[in-house]
Amino acid sequence: MKRLQAFYSDIFVLPLPDHHRFPMAKYSVLRERVAEHLPEVDLSIPGPATDEELLRVHCAEYVRAVETGTVEKQAARRVGFPWSPQLVERSRRSAGGTLAAARAASGDGRIAVNLAGGTHHAFADRGEGFCVFNDAAVAARAMQAEKRARRVLVVDCDVHQGNGTAAIFRSDPSVFTLSLHGARNFPFHKEDSDLDVALRDGTGDDEYLECLEQALSRVLSVFSPDLAIYLAGADPFVGDRLGKLALTKNGLRRRDELVLGVLHEDDIPVAVVMAGGYAPDVDDIVDIHFETVRVASSLARR
Repeated sequence: MKRLQAFYSDIFVLPLPDHHRFPMAKYSVLRERVAEHLPEVDLSIPGPATDEELLRVHCAEYVRAVETGTVEKQAARRVGFPWSPQLVERSRRSAGGTLAAARAASGDGRIAVNLAGGTHHAFADRGEGFCVFNDAAVAARAMQAEKRARRVLVVDCDVHQGNGTAAIFRSDPSVFTLSLHGARNFPFHKEDSDLDVALRDGTGDDEYLECLEQALSRVLSVFSPDLAIYLAGADPFVGDRLGKLALTKNGLRRRDELVLGVLHEDDIPVAVVMAGGYAPDVDDIVDIHFETVRVASSLARR
């Protein structure tokens, strides 16, 4: 029986102001819950993304500035986190986790998970929106460089548009970017993904799932990926402070079953990352992410 491989960073604590600590708490709680309730999942700590891997996506000047803590103040404010050595290492590990999941999925696993990741607001030359390095882009370029995948599909179901990912892969026919997001949410200047589905405030389960099903069908009718990277954000949840959509936990589980089921049926390897989640109760965020891992584990065993 196949076992799901899941990767996590062991850096859970960053020197952050109080208002930034809460969203970070989900990572350690999620790992503990997966370890306790999904014993069939193999948990391991990935190595950090190397300079070589980061530089396939990010400008050398930006990587150097992040590493040395010399990012300009205005650019640092766009990221939203104060610089620290732990932030740099955490960001490298987050990208390394998605890279490890992509490698595992493109091997015999067919599906693997990073219990972090989804830093889709990072551009080639800057960070933004709590995102330092773009993990999906780093993983996609690594898979192409290692000849594990020629064509990569990014399915972004975070409530915020993956503007950094869209910009990085603009005019690149080898990577297809699909983003389902709130029309009136951050980022307020949207980039052009290959397919954007902008949803009205208050969109609920049925409308969301119908739009998602139609989008996946449309994408897979014109693009045949060797690998997919799925951003399974918890922030479309009705209780999310930054979401503005109205999906229930059941609706988010059905979303995961739809995306992963379609990719699995088409025999497309998929690396799953957790992306955003900002509900007032951290247990709500972890409930949603945990179900994503459970759905992935169930498919991995088939």
